[in-house]
Amino acid sequence: MNRSTLAFNRRQFIGGVAALGASAVAAPALANTAFPGRPIQLVLPFPPGGSFDPVIRSLAEAASKEFGQPVVLMHRPGAGGVSGTANVGLMNEADGYTIAVMHNSVIRAPLVQRVTWHPLKDFTYLGGLFGLTTGVVVAKDAPWKNFGELIADAKSRPGVVTWGNVGAISINRITAQRMARAAGVSFNMVPFKGGGEAFQALLGRHLDVYSDPGFGAQVRGGGCRLLATFTEQRLKNYPDVPTLKELGHNFSIESPVGLVAPKNLDPKIVARLHEGFRKAATDPAYLANLDLYDMVPQLTSAEAHTAFAHAQFDREQKMLAEIGFKLD
Repeated sequence: MNRSTLAFNRRQFIGGVAALGASAVAAPALANTAFPGRPIQLVLPFPPGGSFDPVIRSLAEAASKEFGQPVVLMHRPGAGGVSGTANVGLMNEADGYTIAVMHNSVIRAPLVQRVTWHPLKDFTYLGGLFGLTTGVVVAKDAPWKNFGELIADAKSRPGVVTWGNVGAISINRITAQRMARAAGVSFNMVPFKGGGEAFQALLGRHLDVYSDPGFGAQVRGGGCRLLATFTEQRLKNYPDVPTLKELGHNFSIESPVGLVAPKNLDPKIVARLHEGFRKAATDPAYLANLDLYDMVPQLTSAEAHTAFAHAQFDREQKMLAEIGFKLD
């Protein structure tokens, strides 16, 4: 082998090493920009027609623009809004292409039923989105003009007045039961699969009282009357409607909603999903839907969302113990 050939081979080797080094440096950047490379499925654990539907749908549409890929809304109702999200937690692999809406009932589920998953172990928390506001509503032609009249009637007819919520283990259901017990009254508690179904029953006078988020459109449309809210402060859209605390019932409900993926999701993908949905959460159409359904923007980091889940799990244990609930 002559000297010129050796020199040429040496140049090839050095160039190859340099190219490998450059590709190694570029690899993380390519990994960051490669996701998402196909549509993302966003699981909503409630049926179409409730308040979550238009809110999450508008968020998905805005996120599709941010990601450059469709964010496809998948309705997976069941178990009071628990099973759809739980099934995402049961997935074997986390790649960021299947995520779900997370709410309080999912965090509470292992405390009230035997399940094969755990909210603190089987999910990657992506961040908080908004907070739900819970109101007490009745049909426009219901006999109760205020919350005091409703309580007085319920006291005179124990177990007769029907009170509906979405799911049998929701924080709204449990808090309503705690409030009723403290007030010395007994309602006939009725669980529903979704808000749309519950409002149909309320408007058709098959249900007396409904106490869940998503009442705004029905109240503003004149179909229902808002008697009180489970909030710390009066809602800006209903300044004349008192909170339960103002009426002497010391109960309020904190109910944040966020997004989760299966456990062990790559932190880079967590960051990409969080940032995309954070930007989507500034979309005017999405914000308008939040306002329509009296939901409050509450954007939080993945770390803060994880910390909330742990704290909420502890709070739920104490609250269930207070009402004497025991898991069989």
